Amino acid sequence: MSNANLGLTEYAALVEQSPILIWRANTEALCDYFNERWLAFRGRTMAEEYGNGWAEGVHPDDFDRCLDIYLTNFRNRSTFDMEYRLKRHDGAYRWIVDRGVPHHDADGHFAGFIGSCIDITERVDAQTALRAKLEEEIKVLKGIISICSYCHKIRNDDEVWEQMEKYLSNHSEVLFSHGICPQCAEKLEEEGAPSAGVTTEAPSAAKTARDAT
Repeated sequence: MSNANLGLTEYAALVEQSPILIWRANTEALCDYFNERWLAFRGRTMAEEYGNGWAEGVHPDDFDRCLDIYLTNFRNRSTFDMEYRLKRHDGAYRWIVDRGVPHHDADGHFAGFIGSCIDITERVDAQTALRAKLEEEIKVLKGIISICSYCHKIRNDDEVWEQMEKYLSNHSEVLFSHGICPQCAEKLEEEGAPSAGVTTEAPSAAKTARDAT
C-alpha cells in the first residue's frame, strides 16, 4: 500500500487552492501569511495584509469585538470562533466565520495561530429575512387599548373607532367566526327577538374581521 500521507508540496497546493480563506499569525499575534484565496477575496497583496494590515478590512462595527476575541484567545492560546464582516475586493462587506487554532513547532513550542474563514453572507441574509418575516407575521398587542363601554368599538392609532374584530385582526393573526352563546340566545328568546338564521354553533369556515364593516 502506498504512503497515504500528503507531502509538503501537496499540502501547499491544498492550502493555496482551498475554497476557504486561510491566515497564519506568529507568536506576536501579527499575521505573516495569507493564502491565495484570501488575497483574491481582499484584492490586496501579502505586503498590504501583513501584520495588522488585514484588520483594515474589518467592518468598524465589528472591529473592537473581533480584536478582543482574537487577543484574548491568543493570550490564552485557546481555539476561537468569531463572525464579522470583512471587506471584499469590490468594496462589499461579507459576513465570514473565522476559526483560529494554536499551532506548535516540531519541538512542541507555541508557534502562533492558524485560521480559516468561510463566507456565510447568504446564511446571515437568509436568517435576517426570516426574522423580519416572523416579526411581521407575529403582531403583538401592547399597551392600553381604548374601548367603548357601550358598542365595544376600539379606538385605533389614528383616533378612529373601529369594530373590535377588525382592530384585533389588524394587530394579530386572530381569525373570527360569529355565533350566539347559549346565554344570549336564551335572552333573545325571552325578549321575543327574531333569531332566524342564527345558530349557537360556530360556523365551520372562519371569517376574518378584516371583512367586517
